[in-house]
Amino acid sequence: MSDKPSLTDLALTFNHIALASFGGGLSAWSREVLVAEKGWMEDEEFLSAVTMCRILPGANQVNLAVFVGVKFRGIPGALAAVFGLTLVPVLLVLAMAYFYFQFHQIPAVQGILKGAAAAAVALTLSMVFKTGRKCLHGIVPITLFLAIFVLNGLVRWPLLACLSLLAPLAVAWAWPKKP
Repeated sequence: MSDKPSLTDLALTFNHIALASFGGGLSAWSREVLVAEKGWMEDEEFLSAVTMCRILPGANQVNLAVFVGVKFRGIPGALAAVFGLTLVPVLLVLAMAYFYFQFHQIPAVQGILKGAAAAAVALTLSMVFKTGRKCLHGIVPITLFLAIFVLNGLVRWPLLACLSLLAPLAVAWAWPKKP
């Protein structure tokens, strides 16, 4: 993309991301919008950004909004992206919380929540397949991916312990070699 997005475009794009997905599915939808739809980032840059956003303190998607906003428009861009990401969802969550506490005992409400959780898992798996095909080339990246998935996802080790073990291996493997 040759032109930088406006502050309004940043706010509306992140509002679209926030309203079109939820929970774990936000990363998948963010990739779809920022990489595939808008072309603001390539897959490699998106994955690097998401990785940094997950390592840093705070909400992953807020960190991503700050990253993208700063990339294009500096501090005002970060503020616009975060504003777009959070304003309407905060208002919706407040309204939903009110209705949940009024009607949570109804079985249909529990069914809706289970369906929403399944959709979030499906969106996350979609992102894994789309980005993995482009970025996981060779035995080392695939092995590191599977190791972090097993340790954190299946064995349930804390993320910090998994990163302490595998990040040095990943950095050593990716470090540029002298010609």
